[in-house]
Amino acid sequence: VILIGRKRGIASLLGMAFSFFVIFVFVLPQILAGQNPVLIVILASLGIIPLTFYLSHGINRKTTAAVLGTIISLIITGFLATIFIGAAKFTGFASEEANFLQAARPDIINMKGLLLAGILVGILGILDDITISQAAIVQQLKTTSPQLRFPGLFAKTMDVGKDHIASTVNTLILVYTGAALPLLLLFLDNPQPIAAVINSEIIAEEIMRILLASIGLILAVPITTAIAAGMIKK
Repeated sequence: VILIGRKRGIASLLGMAFSFFVIFVFVLPQILAGQNPVLIVILASLGIIPLTFYLSHGINRKTTAAVLGTIISLIITGFLATIFIGAAKFTGFASEEANFLQAARPDIINMKGLLLAGILVGILGILDDITISQAAIVQQLKTTSPQLRFPGLFAKTMDVGKDHIASTVNTLILVYTGAALPLLLLFLDNPQPIAAVINSEIIAEEIMRILLASIGLILAVPITTAIAAGMIKK
């Protein structure tokens, strides 16, 4: 990272260190103390997002547009996650780790909230890439074609954004599938019908994660593009 990224590489490593610091010093202790995991993650994100973005990409309108797009997309995704995880009747006890945690801290940690918080943290790590890319495209288009106004900037950037969405969603699905490969093999060798398999919470959780993360990424593209096209004047 330092060899190729030079100053920006060093800044990005500092941002990464700060993210880990916030997670281990603030997020995890607060969740272990029984605080609402979703609220804690959102509060932590409001600190992590601006600092890591500005460290990695500089203090400018492009980065500010990416910060705003990321925060708005994260809030919308969190709202959707709350609705659909509740509708799916998830308990948060699908994994062995969750059961061990509940045994160690009975009735202290909100396991459903912890599931929601984990989804938000995972999405946050991916939004950085897509939001800063969209804002950077707007900036470059404005630099090369200063006569472009909001409608033209938005339309041209969205053309690139559609390709970005397709590749990122495909990457996201492959990442989740790769992580769950042993589990998928076990269920493939299961005599139960596929409808029963995908409705088991351990599989349904992964499906929900993919869907929610994909929706968050898709929403981030037009939101960030619109903000950047309105902010970047020259």
